[in-house]
Amino acid sequence: MNFSTNEELIGLEQTSDAAFTAGKNGVVSIKMTADKKAEFVSFENGKALALIKSSMGYPAYYPVYDVTIEKSLKAVLMDLDGTTVHSEHFWIWIIEKTTASLLGDANFKLEAADEPYVSGHSVSEHLQYCIKKYCPEKSVEEARQWYFKHTNYEMNEIMAGRGKKGAFTPSPGIKEFLYELKALGLKIGLVTSGLYEKAWPEILDAFKTLGMGDPKEFYDAIITAGFAIRPGEPGTLGELSPKPHPWLYAETARVGLGIPFEERHSVVGIEDSGAGIVSILLAGFAPIGISGGNIIDSGTKNLCTHYEESFEQIFQNLK
Repeated sequence: MNFSTNEELIGLEQTSDAAFTAGKNGVVSIKMTADKKAEFVSFENGKALALIKSSMGYPAYYPVYDVTIEKSLKAVLMDLDGTTVHSEHFWIWIIEKTTASLLGDANFKLEAADEPYVSGHSVSEHLQYCIKKYCPEKSVEEARQWYFKHTNYEMNEIMAGRGKKGAFTPSPGIKEFLYELKALGLKIGLVTSGLYEKAWPEILDAFKTLGMGDPKEFYDAIITAGFAIRPGEPGTLGELSPKPHPWLYAETARVGLGIPFEERHSVVGIEDSGAGIVSILLAGFAPIGISGGNIIDSGTKNLCTHYEESFEQIFQNLK
């Protein structure tokens, strides 16, 4: 992939950590996504590195592999929020309620400009952004307590049939698309940066609405960001390594579906967010974008192998 000629990306003289400078030591160009989450360093030898930044203090570099789609496909990996289910506005609302609680202001509202930074990443990344902008005297740990208090209450209300209306709506055409993939004999993996306690009720609710039975029996692999770490309770890795890092997609394919890295060109990933597109790309798979999320706003459309308006159009590329 040629990042140097990608006009969607923002040119930089130097990476944010000052490790690389354009025009020095074989570096041809340095480009950044519009959401400022990823920086791509291109070298004279044709290779490239991606720097994934972190508001939590743990950035990381990854090699960027050439991606392509080889027929016949073996597997399709799919995002949950915004791709399989329309739920982003619900989770942004939870972030908003959390920030309101931190501020002690029930009337607090996020601004439209905040949306790219409170969706598509980890809970802690979202909360860190809001703290930095709206309440810098607060901590992520305090914010997480409020976040899970609101989340647990609202999820219990939804499961009891009393929750926020329209919180989880299956994406148009998703049922037909999933059954078409099954008919082709493809393995299907569901991949989400959401923690299990967020993601699982959402998946169950969507499958109930669609009349598709038990999602555990339908999907060949389901990978979430794990379980939240709380005082006195065990948790799992998930807050520092989610999208746009490659690990969730890599784990779904390699561990969940048993597809080795050498066969990565027979795997595609479908996403509606810029963070997800970068995650798929860095895992070595061909990213397919679907409209409705922040791919265009994040400046990652040209990183997609395909970008389509519907699942019907995506399916035509996969047959």
